[in-house]
Amino acid sequence: EMVQNPSLLQTRCFVDHRKVRVIGGQGGGGGHSFHSEPRKQFGGPDGGNGGDGGHVIFKADQQIRSLSSVLPFYQGFHGQRGGSKNCYGANGAYMYIKVPVGTLVKEDGKIVADLTRHGEEYVAAYGGAGGKGNRFFLSNDNRAPTLFTPGEPGQERVLHLELKTTAHAGLVGFPNTGKSSLLRAISNAKPAVAAYPFTTLNPHVGIVHYQDYEQIAVADIPGLIRGAHQNRGLGMAFLRHIERCRFLLYVVDLSVSQPWIQLQDLKYELEQYKKGLSKRPCVVIGNKIDLAQSRINLPLLKEQIDDRVIALSALMGNNLEELLLHLRELYDSYVKTEQSRGQIPVKW
Repeated sequence: EMVQNPSLLQTRCFVDHRKVRVIGGQGGGGGHSFHSEPRKQFGGPDGGNGGDGGHVIFKADQQIRSLSSVLPFYQGFHGQRGGSKNCYGANGAYMYIKVPVGTLVKEDGKIVADLTRHGEEYVAAYGGAGGKGNRFFLSNDNRAPTLFTPGEPGQERVLHLELKTTAHAGLVGFPNTGKSSLLRAISNAKPAVAAYPFTTLNPHVGIVHYQDYEQIAVADIPGLIRGAHQNRGLGMAFLRHIERCRFLLYVVDLSVSQPWIQLQDLKYELEQYKKGLSKRPCVVIGNKIDLAQSRINLPLLKEQIDDRVIALSALMGNNLEELLLHLRELYDSYVKTEQSRGQIPVKW
């Protein structure tokens, strides 16, 4: 059996935006000294240059799942001041801030970096240059310079980080169709479910673990209502998350009359937001098959639509295997296409 007890080992709420102030390290001041040793009266200037301040660098790391660990302020390490005997000050170490793969960096609303690959770096703030020691100012005209310069301050910027979730599969459905219960059922993620239409507010990501250690991330994309693309409700914010999902799982409530209308509406919302979004590989999940009305509606739904329909009950846990196996097929074909295009598939 391929599906290991698909228990969820990690669940994370996703933080979407972070405002970060970054300041590069200050350069070290130049040294100011004269060489002195016995029987050498005018040893000449020997103050070394100060070290450069360290940069502050964002680095994409696939271990990091959300922006929640990013602090609001980072100060780079300072360069050390120059010493005597022409010793240069040490450069400040670089400061690395780990961010999730898929983080956008914006400054004044403009995108300055899009960290899409593991290990990709972006220098958020450059460290200041170290100052010149008095040895630097030695010249034929001035044999005993007393001049030295201070280090320059590091660059200071205010940046906005934005994360679009990169889950493999997005659960898309109107409120109350049972997406959260479904996510809980397939991965034991525990979203707080309320009875009012807006349920999970942070896209929850559940991870399904298969026997061969392959993991598939399923995100519950909340807040989709009719008119979402016009930014009603929490529309736009969540449609942004869907963009990066490789395949979509449409969840419809089978117990409602004419369930295919839900599907048409969902696809319409996605298409309005971004052309081609509703054409992503998908599967339709008919939820609440434990209710009598659903059993009547299921054959009608299958007649109406071409997509594959998997009927299940998130509440009772009926028929989850079929979904998990199909999820795996979608994932494997995604991995194949990425490899054939020479891309590296996103792994969790």
